[in-house]
Amino acid sequence: QVQLVESGGGLVQPGGSLRLSCAASGISFRLYRMGWYRQAPGKQRELVATITSSGSVDYSNSVKGRFAISRDNAKKTAYLQMNNLKPLDTAVYSCNAYWVREIWGQGTQVTVSS
Repeated sequence: QVQLVESGGGLVQPGGSLRLSCAASGISFRLYRMGWYRQAPGKQRELVATITSSGSVDYSNSVKGRFAISRDNAKKTAYLQMNNLKPLDTAVYSCNAYWVREIWGQGTQVTVSS
């Protein structure tokens, strides 16, 4: 069964950290570019970070220097380490895999609030 399952979301105070995980199954994970997207209420979905099959990374300007994307091909899992979180980071974070076809996870809620 082809699927992506995110975990690690939750409620955190401003300045705090969270680590999101995206576990893949049913695909040749190492071939896929992995990405994290987010969608806040009333806003369009935006790209947060990507990591290619060779490990090259890219970030949106809004998270550069605070977030880090990584992958473990042996575990078929991608990660998003989020540090110095801000209320504007509040959103549903979704994992995306792309290689020939595109696959989405169901999303995990991240809420940054005091």
